Amino acid sequence: MKQILWQMIDEQAAAIIWAARTIGQNPEPGFEEFQASRLLADQLEQAGFAVERGVGSLTTAFRAVKGSGRPNIALLCEYDALPELGHACGHNLIGAASVGAAAALASVLKTVGGTVTVLGAPGEETGGGKTILVSEGALRDIDAALMFHPSNENVIMSTSNALDALEVTFAGRTAHAAGAPEKGINALDGVIQLFNGINALRPMFKDSVRIHGVITDGGKAANIVPDRAAAQFYVRAAQRSYLDTVVARVVAAARGAAQMTGTEVRWRNYEYSNDNMIPSASLATVWADNLRSLGIQHWQEYRESRGSSDMGNVSQVVPSLHPYLAVKPDITAHTEEFAQACLGHEGFQTAVLAAKLLAATVYDLLTEPACLAKATEELSLALGHDTGRQAGAE
Repeated sequence: MKQILWQMIDEQAAAIIWAARTIGQNPEPGFEEFQASRLLADQLEQAGFAVERGVGSLTTAFRAVKGSGRPNIALLCEYDALPELGHACGHNLIGAASVGAAAALASVLKTVGGTVTVLGAPGEETGGGKTILVSEGALRDIDAALMFHPSNENVIMSTSNALDALEVTFAGRTAHAAGAPEKGINALDGVIQLFNGINALRPMFKDSVRIHGVITDGGKAANIVPDRAAAQFYVRAAQRSYLDTVVARVVAAARGAAQMTGTEVRWRNYEYSNDNMIPSASLATVWADNLRSLGIQHWQEYRESRGSSDMGNVSQVVPSLHPYLAVKPDITAHTEEFAQACLGHEGFQTAVLAAKLLAATVYDLLTEPACLAKATEELSLALGHDTGRQAGAE
């Protein structure tokens, strides 16, 4: 049956490549991926899926369903681009591969049983459509969730850090910086002291912590005491529980900076938060078996990533697979070189390979209940409690 699936994907390779090229050549920012969302949804309708366009509060999300009963395996699509760099993270390949896999699986579902659901998840680069989909219950009836991600190497299992996007704003009082500086309260001083405070905190945090920020408002002119200044930070840690502790320390530093400078301070999350990824060893093993079956022999078993993804939020509620496939070695994501590779022959062939691997892995989960049960048990243990995710349970 897998040979049949792979042959079908080879026959549909032109459609997969067309989708990857079209999305890649027309990059759209997060939550504004109108063309990409429509393109992928159209392909799924042509493959016989029942498609819902717009899911919950997300206009550019979609849900496509084919089959009946359990298990219900989800293939996730990403299709948003990076500002200025376009698809330098390869999301044009992700959506195309998931839809290609789903189109092949559509023809065998009557034989094997179960359901395949394709979820279009916008805005991964800007905080996370998947975060919203999880919070709004879009994965309530899903038993496992799969996607692949382009990279410069093959990795079958990876972690990701929890992330909070924090914006801190200081308010002061304007004055002439030369004529009467004593009448002003410099809001920029508050931002500068916050950066100093964060730097002083770094040695006290675990090695997994990453805090990086930029000043987004530092005043309007050098001869005017700024009455407003702001900075944005990404704060990351390996576990959500520890990240909450780190963010509390950063907020305390902001309060201290305000007290030192006589300013007022407020803070907010300016993007949706990501939880840390809980990788599934069971699902990764199935993926690795299919890699071997397709003649691929070299990969990294496990990697601790310092980046973040809204796939982490998915992995907190269902067994999840988020492996990496090499597009081209010696280049890194979020660069112009990677964007070009994802719009070239290497990227398109990676998307076709990913479609084969996703289809085969979903097939395994549909036909081998013990594998899915083991993955569900692993997640329960990782979370420290029973998820209650038995057949038909939320």
